[in-house]
Amino acid sequence: MLDKFLVRRNDESKSCKVLFFFSILLKFSENLFSFQINFISLQKEKMKYDLFESISQRSHREKDSENRRIAEIADEIRRRSSVYEAESGFGEKHVSLFEAELRSSESYAKEYGMWIPMSEIFDLGMPGESGNENDIYTRDDTVFKVNNLLNSGSITRLLDKIIYHNSIFLETFYYFVGFAGYEGRSVMPVLRQDLVKNARPATQIMIDTYMAAIGFTKVNENGRFANGEFEVWDLVPRNVLQDCDGDIYVVDAEIKKNEITNF
Repeated sequence: MLDKFLVRRNDESKSCKVLFFFSILLKFSENLFSFQINFISLQKEKMKYDLFESISQRSHREKDSENRRIAEIADEIRRRSSVYEAESGFGEKHVSLFEAELRSSESYAKEYGMWIPMSEIFDLGMPGESGNENDIYTRDDTVFKVNNLLNSGSITRLLDKIIYHNSIFLETFYYFVGFAGYEGRSVMPVLRQDLVKNARPATQIMIDTYMAAIGFTKVNENGRFANGEFEVWDLVPRNVLQDCDGDIYVVDAEIKKNEITNF
């Protein structure tokens, strides 16, 4: 009788050990499965982050390259303008530096396939609401601006301003397309920006807050700001947009780089 009891107790003990072992194994499997799920989730997040970083870095490289290209074009036009002005000075008719810029820009554009005759200007897109210095054309998600140089008074000064804009307001980066105009007469730089969708004019308070957030101090005049390196003005609701998410976009501004004097 005692032997049977001991055998039964031994069998029960074995069963308990087996059950205990399986419970540990089950718990381990659950933990392993949970670890695998978390690991996969982390890998997916890492892939998304790496992809975002890759796109972001590529975008910055492209924009840096475009800024360098614009600077090179401006320098080349300055060089050609100086030569054109000097060579024209030997003739009877005086040629201004502005006229030299126009003719140099036209020849440069034709040489590098960047000339847009005014007869083809509507190929840029649908005409939009024009401003003081820009005629606007839109196509898909792109805005083209044909600049009449009314504010800058100079092609090279405008190109310098575009570089400054691109350094400060990356979200409304300008790309240089070419020159439009009538042969031997007017020459107007053509610029490209991404369209800000579902946008409305920002309020002046929003503009002031945004400029303070990126390190600019408001100057006495409304819509004028400075940060030591740059002075930016004409930042009023017609030139600054707000999208449906509340983000601010400076689509147009007058910018001057301050000269740093070494004592």
